[in-house]
Amino acid sequence: MPAAVVILAAGTGSRVGAGSNKVLLPLGDRPVLAWSVRDATALGDVRRVLVVVRPGEHDAVAAALQPHLGAAEISLVDGGSTRHASEWAALRALAPEIERGEVDVVAIHDGARPLAGRDLFTATIEAARQHGGAIPGVRLPGLLARDGRELPAELDGVQTPQAFRAVELLAAYTAATTEGFEVTDTAACWARYSALPVAAVPSSPTNLKITFPEDLDLALRLT
Repeated sequence: MPAAVVILAAGTGSRVGAGSNKVLLPLGDRPVLAWSVRDATALGDVRRVLVVVRPGEHDAVAAALQPHLGAAEISLVDGGSTRHASEWAALRALAPEIERGEVDVVAIHDGARPLAGRDLFTATIEAARQHGGAIPGVRLPGLLARDGRELPAELDGVQTPQAFRAVELLAAYTAATTEGFEVTDTAACWARYSALPVAAVPSSPTNLKITFPEDLDLALRLT
């Protein structure tokens, strides 16, 4: 059964110094957002790719992506004022297909992480099919707490794409909406409302998030 991929692109570019949405900034020969969209649309077992955008940015996002899509098709969905609200908007759009059993896993990815790559999408989706949920992580050595204490060496940084079985993820966000519960991370909502485990998928520091101007320079060197 095919999966669906949700790519979140409803943020801003305040910290990166952009006057507009940072995922529309150029990275090499295409916008930041186009890197992950092209990877997602190239996956053989993905049925739908949804890009969540800020209200009023449909035309700008469509124009930025169109030259890089080829024959692939995507859907644009209006996001909300928070990440959780944007994820819920995407899940509502996918709900009919999930309820008909046409989508078995939903992967949610941050459009500001252009270099995740197809292999990580595939590994995360497959791990979610097997375990229930899956998140990529990378080891973060040499961390210190704010009071100067050295933190355990085995701490991992959480990345995206995060993938989860579709029926249970939709149920979790439906329950969260009923209770008025919001989180900043998909896995946190899953952990609260689902008893299924979350598997860790090895990732790499190259799956960086574009947050500051220097991140664009580094990402360009890694492409």
